[in-house]
Amino acid sequence: MIDDIKKRALHRTSILEGQLRGLTKMIENEDYCMDIIAQSRAIEKALESLNRLLLENHLRTHVTTMFEQGGTEREQAVAELLRAFDFDKR
Repeated sequence: MIDDIKKRALHRTSILEGQLRGLTKMIENEDYCMDIIAQSRAIEKALESLNRLLLENHLRTHVTTMFEQGGTEREQAVAELLRAFDFDKR
């Protein structure tokens, strides 16, 4: 994993952990539903941001190598990317 991306990804997982703990407390305290939904949506956005980082790392490392190798390695990279975006409906 690329060092900078790893550092940023770990930072984002720490943030997500805090957000999830906060969401749990909100539900336990029976906070206002719209506030709980807003927190849940913030978590979704944070997960999307983490996924973008992880995808960037994958593209810059594994996918680059797989495309350079060609053949079945390249096809595997394409299949993985389709699966990552739910375009692979097997």
